[in-house]
This record gives sequence, C-alpha cells and structure tokens, in this order.
Amino acid sequence: MSAGEADEAGAATPATTPARDAADPAGAPDPGGAPDPVVAGIAAGYAFGGQALELGALLWDGRCRPDAPVRIPLPMLNRHGLVAGATGTGKTKTLQLIAEQLSAQGVPVFLADVKGDLSGIARPGQPNDRVRGRAGEVGQEWTATGFPAEFLALGGLGHGIPVRATITSFGPVLLSKALQLNQTQEQSLGLIFHYADTKGLELIDLKDLRAVVAFLTSDEGRAELKNIGGLSTATAGVILRSLTAFEAQGMADFFGEPEFDTADLLRTAPDGRGVVSVLELPAVQDRPLLFSTFLMWLLADLFHDLPEIGDADRPGLVFFFDEAHLLFNGASKAFLDSITQTVRLIRSKGVGVFFVTQTPKDVPSDVLAQLGNRVQHALRAFTPEDQKALRATVQTFPKSSYDLEELLTGLGIGEAVVTVLSETGAPTPVAATRLRAPESLMGPLDAAELDAAVRGSALHGRYAQAVDRESAYERLQRTPAEPKAAAEPRAPKAQKAQKAQKEEPSLVEQVVSSGMFKSLARSVGTQLGREITRSLFGTARRRR
Repeated sequence: MSAGEADEAGAATPATTPARDAADPAGAPDPGGAPDPVVAGIAAGYAFGGQALELGALLWDGRCRPDAPVRIPLPMLNRHGLVAGATGTGKTKTLQLIAEQLSAQGVPVFLADVKGDLSGIARPGQPNDRVRGRAGEVGQEWTATGFPAEFLALGGLGHGIPVRATITSFGPVLLSKALQLNQTQEQSLGLIFHYADTKGLELIDLKDLRAVVAFLTSDEGRAELKNIGGLSTATAGVILRSLTAFEAQGMADFFGEPEFDTADLLRTAPDGRGVVSVLELPAVQDRPLLFSTFLMWLLADLFHDLPEIGDADRPGLVFFFDEAHLLFNGASKAFLDSITQTVRLIRSKGVGVFFVTQTPKDVPSDVLAQLGNRVQHALRAFTPEDQKALRATVQTFPKSSYDLEELLTGLGIGEAVVTVLSETGAPTPVAATRLRAPESLMGPLDAAELDAAVRGSALHGRYAQAVDRESAYERLQRTPAEPKAAAEPRAPKAQKAQKAQKEEPSLVEQVVSSGMFKSLARSVGTQLGREITRSLFGTARRRR
C-alpha cells in the first residue's frame, strides 16, 4: 500500500471489539488535567451496550482521544445512512472500513466500486509506519485481514461476473430515466410495457422492445392500443431513436439473460462472514446515468422480493449507493417519490442503504430525512456555491459544541464528523472523528487476481455466458407470413367469403394463441400469458 493510500485510511476495525460499558464511558482525564465534561458526554453517547461497529476515536481540542471511541450500533445499520465529503477526503476507505466490519459480523454487503479501488477488500492489507501510526492514535489493534468477496460487472464490461437485467424486469420507469425521456414519453413507454405484459410478449433485450414499438405503430398493431390511449407516431419515433442511440453507446450488453438474481447478494461464506459483493464500475464511468439507474434496479428488485422482517438484531444486507447525486439529477417528482418510498419501506425488510455523495444537499430532503447515520468528511469552500453548500450541510446536523463550518473545512484525510442513531433510535452527539485504518488492502487487485477470483466463483457458471432465447422479437418476426397466406388470391371464392365474415385476429393474438407460444410458456415457466404485477418502480421479476 502506498503512502497516499494509507493517508486515506478511513476506518476499519475488528468487528469483534467488545462493547464498552455505558456506565463507564471513556472520558476521562486528560493526561495533564481533570476530566473534560464535553468529552465525557460525547463518549457516553457512543457507549452502546450491544454489538457495534468501530469507526475511530474522538477528535477534541486538536487531539485524538482513543479513550472516547466513536461507534455505530449494529441493529441501527438498517436505518440507512450518508457518507459525504469532497473528492479525496477518504469516503472510499470509510466504505471499506464499514464493509469489513459488517462482513465480520456475518452481514452481506453490496459496494458500488466507481473508481475501481475497492477490490482490495479480498486481500489482507500491508502494514507500514502510517498504518501503525494511525492504529496507535485511535487505539486500534490492527490485523491484516482479507474478506470474502464476489466481483460483479455491469453487462460483463470489466473483470467481474456479468450483471444483466431483462427489459421486462427493469421496467418502464427506470428505463425512461436511463433513456432521459420526458414525462409524456415515459407514460407512452409505460403503455407499451403494459401491452407487452398483458399479451405475454416477454421483453428480454433492446431488440424485443424495439420490435414491440414498431409493431404498435404498424398498420396491423395500431388498433391494439386504441382503447387505452394509443401511441403517437412521433412519440414512438423518439423512443426508437433513444433506443438506437442507447444501443450505439454500447448499452445493449446490460440487458439480456441470464438475469442476475439479487438473492445472490445475500450470501454468507462458509466461515459465517458476510460476502462483500463489489460491482466494478470503472468501465462505465462515462455512463453515470446508466449505472446509477442500474443500482436503483438492484435495490428495487430486493424490495420487490424480500419478505417483511421488522426490527432485527442485525441487517440482512447493507447496500452502498455511490455517486448518489446522479440518481436524483433531473428526476421527476414521481421518480423521487418512488425512491423515497422504497428507502422508507425497505428498512423493514432488513436492508440498510448508505448514499455516498459530496454534500447532503445532493440528496432530496425527503430521502435525507430517512438517513439517520451520517459520516461527513471534509468540504471545500473555495467558491460562493461551496460556501452555500457548507452552510446547508451544517444545518443537517444536530446542535453541537463544535463550530461545524470551521471544522468541516479543516478536517484531514481519514477524518469525519459523525452522528448516528443510538440503540434507542435517538441521534448521538456530533463527534469529530479520526477514523480507523482498513485491515484489507487499500487499493485494487491486479487484473490476474481479479480474473482468477471470478473464474473460481460459484456464480461464474450461472451468469458468465449470455443466452438469447426466443422472445418478443423472434415471435413478431415470424408471424407476418400467416395473415399473408390467409389473403392468398388463389383461394376459392367461398373460402374467401367465409374468412371475410370473421374478424381477422391481430398479429399478437395469433402469437399468443399459437401452439409454439403455449409450449414455450409451459417449458420455461415464466409469467407469459398473464399480466405482470410491478413494484413501485415498475420493476418485475419472474417467479423464483
């Protein structure tokens, strides 16, 4: 590990650190004087009786106080949180720290690795003077440790196991966000999905959706939507052009089968530690809207599938949503309402969500109100806009003994202002904190190590090879020959008259009623032939 990486040591500690007795808060006496009542009060606020994750040690009056540890109660991790701060202040290492301790406590973790430097969590860290110095400052017993990790990549763009979704399960709301459609176009796309759902036309990839849009604007298909609003040619043209541009940017690989089962994010290793699923995103850094929308699909799919469990002694999964501001930029009110409701309700399903961004103002207030655990790294105030953001950030914290405006601009790398929810659900005192050093490697694995880890994964055989089975595109391509044969001019006149008395079935009706269609529905056990029930985000999933 380089010196720079060690400087970014955000935090990490053995998750087995015994709980400190709340009746004996560390506080006190300074080596050179009487106990500081403020330090004692802050220390008492973090002296939890149950299991907790160790973040670091209190900073007070310019000194690090290892006798006043700053911690997060394990049961409160499903109350969601925010990790914020300017670029280069140590947010990534804070994620690594929290992920390590959750894994050690048997809690699975999902990490979005935007910069590509979180893969080192699978390998033990490298001790050096900086790590030893940080550990000594915060009272940490540092031990080099690697953690069980699974490496994923969107659509296989990268070294990880491919993460794909079908168009049907991704749904119209999230796809509209990724395609940057306006409200009218989003509503029309929703109508197209509704039609495909009810008619059993399964949308696996982009060509399936394009085929259905083209059919619904054709002479044969235009009447299909007449009774439920119709689809204008102009709107269909915008959607088709957006799909073409989307595909031209290399997005087609993200949609298809085998679709990733989000239940695979909930696994534990044979030794009982939680598996850390690391989603590589460097290959799609230039497509931030896509990956932020995909992260929301993963979260919405979990919400769709998981049962209610209420309050538990530990979360079933903690999900770190990096570059969170990209999800909210330009989002419609309906979209934001869906995010807010998902975040509010998924807590009772045992999932904790941490949004990672630069300032709290990047997150809408309705969502921010759900984030009870805050780790705020340093902010910069070089411009009037920066100063405004700084003041807004200060207003999101409880009252404290610190001058937060001054403190937040003076924090060093690997330091943060922390407030979390106590075991009773009340906010803890604001604590400037020097964070612990991660115990795993603070840097990326090399390509050969990543490839070996992926090939050795139990998921590799299930997801590595893409499958293109028969779906809406193939069925719509094959059926036009049937109505043409029915109108053959050489047919007997009596036969023509008999056919004229019957209403010719639509193209899709022929598809749905065909023996091939029924056989396929039985063989693959999908939801073809009946309307799909969709979640808050319009996502859907085949019955598992």
